[in-house]
Parts: sequence; C-alpha cells; structure tokens
Amino acid sequence: MPCSRGAASPNAHTQRRLFAASAGYCQNPNCSNELFVDAAGKSIHIAEMAHVFAAIDGGPRTNRALSDEERGSFENLVMLCANCHTMVDKASEAFPDSTMLNWKREHAHKLQALFGAVAFSDRAHARQAIEPILSENLAIFRQYGPHIEAACNPESGAADQWKRKMLTRILPNSRRMLAILDANRPLLIADEKATLEQFRQHIDDLEAFHVEDSREDASRFPTALTQILED
Repeated sequence: MPCSRGAASPNAHTQRRLFAASAGYCQNPNCSNELFVDAAGKSIHIAEMAHVFAAIDGGPRTNRALSDEERGSFENLVMLCANCHTMVDKASEAFPDSTMLNWKREHAHKLQALFGAVAFSDRAHARQAIEPILSENLAIFRQYGPHIEAACNPESGAADQWKRKMLTRILPNSRRMLAILDANRPLLIADEKATLEQFRQHIDDLEAFHVEDSREDASRFPTALTQILED
C-alpha cells in the first residue's frame, strides 16, 4: 500500500480514514474482495489506495489544476483491492472520476444502512431515533452555515470550516437519517413520504456539490422534515 508520490501520498491520518471508510472491503461495489486475507498462517492485506485524479500529471484521470496536497487528500482516494486498482488505472477511460467517487459514496451508504437503521413498531420510537441527528445538523448549520457573517470574509476560513462540517458531520448524519426513515417508511403518512423524497434529493445535491465539486445549485432543505414522525 505505500506510495512514493511525495506530497501526493496520503499521510497517516488519511490512510486511517480510508481504512475506516472501507470497513475492510474493496470500495468497488461490484467487487466483494476482503482487503485482509489469512494465508499460510499470516494476515496479509491486498489493499491499495487508488487516486481518483492521478498523483502525477500524465497519469490516469489527470487533473493538472490540483495541488500535490489535494491529490493526496482523503477526498481524492478510494480504497480498492489490487485487482480493481490495476483495472481502473489501466482502463481509465472506462472508469472516470465520477464513477470512482460514486463507488466511494455507495460503499459509505451501504455501511450506514447496516448501522442504526432499525425498524420500529411505532412513530414515537422512530422519531426518538432521528431527533438527536436532526438537532445536531441544525446546530451545526446555525453555527457554521454559509449565512453567518464570517462566511462573507474569504480570509476567515469559515468556508473551509463549513465544508469540513458538511463532509464529516452533516452528510453522514443525513445518510443515517435516510436509512432510518427508509426502514420505517410504513410509519410515514403520505405527506411525510413526499418530504422524505425531497430530503433524499437534497442530500444527493449536497453530495454532488461538496464531494464532487459540481457547480449546480443544491435543492433546498425541506423544512417539513423537522416535524416528521411527530404526532
């Protein structure tokens, strides 16, 4: 797994994040390879950190606008088995950056769906499961959102702080809420089901903007979500 790409090589913290995000499996959704294999009494790993945009100019999916640090960042790396890493680099035209980023997102969604997405017997318990997550996201938005005064100052660092909060807290929280609400869809009334689908599109738009750097405007947060499952 080591990489000798200088600043484009991920640091130890980024490597730990990648392993945590992979949960020990290749992040290609069409591959079920475990990244740690027991063989001959030893535990070996076949994990490789694949750059979405190449570590060096002229490599697979080159983006010359990126700095070395950006090329070695968590956002520009996907954890793959050795076979899939070879495949995406040797046939890069068939595996553009959008495909690789989507793999990473879908892998995260699968993991999130495995944890905390319990089907409850009544609306009150389902509401109890999502209310703390809603509250945390709202508190983060109020303190760090793009509407705050510091966001108007490009030298304040507020924009970077908001993006970090979006990537590390709001988006994972939102995916967790989606998993819980999907598991409890039979408890929702018609209007709430419509709100759920609006929220799903809102999160998809936010991920496209903050993860994939899409310049399209995101749909607005459906305010009715704050009252979902309340009686």
